[in-house]
Amino acid sequence: MGLTPLVVVFARATGAVPPLTPDGDEAREWAEQELSDPVYDIAEPTPFDRIARAVGDFFQSLFSPEISPGWGSAIALVAAIVVVVIIVAAFLVWGMPRSTRRAAGASPLLFGESEHRSAAQLRSAASAHARAAEWEAAIVLRFRAVARGCLERGVVDPPPGTTVHAFARAAGRVFPALAGQLERSADAFDDVRYLRRPGTQELYRLVADTDDAVTTAHPAEASGIEPVMAP
Repeated sequence: MGLTPLVVVFARATGAVPPLTPDGDEAREWAEQELSDPVYDIAEPTPFDRIARAVGDFFQSLFSPEISPGWGSAIALVAAIVVVVIIVAAFLVWGMPRSTRRAAGASPLLFGESEHRSAAQLRSAASAHARAAEWEAAIVLRFRAVARGCLERGVVDPPPGTTVHAFARAAGRVFPALAGQLERSADAFDDVRYLRRPGTQELYRLVADTDDAVTTAHPAEASGIEPVMAP
């Protein structure tokens, strides 16, 4: 705002009738009085405005063609550090990305029933039932250990709802030498679980031997997880 408009404003505020022709000192005094009005404080930038302008100037300087080669590497390093800090902050806020591989974690369902235990835990539970001569439970748990062990090794993928025979066929393609043994173990599972036939020590030994053989066998198809096809 120039000096003349300030004089006019001051004249209007004081009731003086323009035109006024103050001398230099009087005009300066009028201008200082006018500028002391609080309304002019609104035009002053706030601390937030100053910070935002500084950040904007910094990023604008990163793309400025006038940066000397000596400062270019330093600015690039600062920019890289800023990016790393942002990435780390994102991990702290949202966490690590979830893995999409099914083999990395146990499915909550196994042969249509909720099952969160590992293969080792299932084998331990089956052994406890076998010691108590509870053959039906021992056979069911030991065959589930076979399926869970294959999933943990990443060689067979039994999705929820898979039948024992569908799993046995998929596992038989991975372990061809054990295909017949896997089918007989699946029969033992069906007999005691669904047909309500009594379990025996011999049937449990069949399933346990199958589990031990699968655990130590090398898969014939090591290119990936064998999917279980619908029965």
